[in-house]
Amino acid sequence: MPSKEKKKSSKKYTPAKPTAATRKRALRILDGLKEEFPDAGIALDYTNALELLVATILSAQCTDVRVNIVTPTLFKKYRTAQDYVDAPDDELIELIRSTGFFNNKSKNIKKACDSIINEFNGEIPGTMEELITLAGVGRKTANCLLGNVFGVPGIVVDTHMIRLSRRMGFTIQTDPVKIEFDLMELIPHDDWTLFSHLITSHGRKWCSARKPMCDQCPVADDCARIL
Repeated sequence: MPSKEKKKSSKKYTPAKPTAATRKRALRILDGLKEEFPDAGIALDYTNALELLVATILSAQCTDVRVNIVTPTLFKKYRTAQDYVDAPDDELIELIRSTGFFNNKSKNIKKACDSIINEFNGEIPGTMEELITLAGVGRKTANCLLGNVFGVPGIVVDTHMIRLSRRMGFTIQTDPVKIEFDLMELIPHDDWTLFSHLITSHGRKWCSARKPMCDQCPVADDCARIL
């Protein structure tokens, strides 16, 4: 999830209603991607909500591959929110250094875990409203947790989603929150989490930023191809 997440308000934004033609095109793309990537899922490795929370914080402006290299040692050493709070700063920083922005990430992990302990009785909260109160958690991370841990559909707007949703002609927005709300109007609710995984898989295999492989793309006929 190589994107820098910021907490932004979506209260003032009212997404435009997509046309019937755009809805049909989106559904065809969704079906095509389901067929192309039947096993699509989250790329981050985790076994519980706390691990996914930490992994998503580390994934800001860092590749999932790099995060997955770092987290096995991290998760073995720190198993509870209290473990992260008690960890010496220099020790935690050194373990996550290769993910970049390690000072801020370390602070956010510790602050988030402190809030989990003192405000949520040691449990990862399960609503958008509660999750975004945690340090380092915006709507992208919250939707990732909701969809993959709590079974609550959510659209994760990372760099792949921003690029492909615009290229496919599903939004003209650049703000991640506005893009999320546009897509919520377009993609069936129950498919929000899966759609996030499908778009990431598609972006990695066929629709890269530098060289999209339109001649081999399984959904090219329904893509607006807006560069």
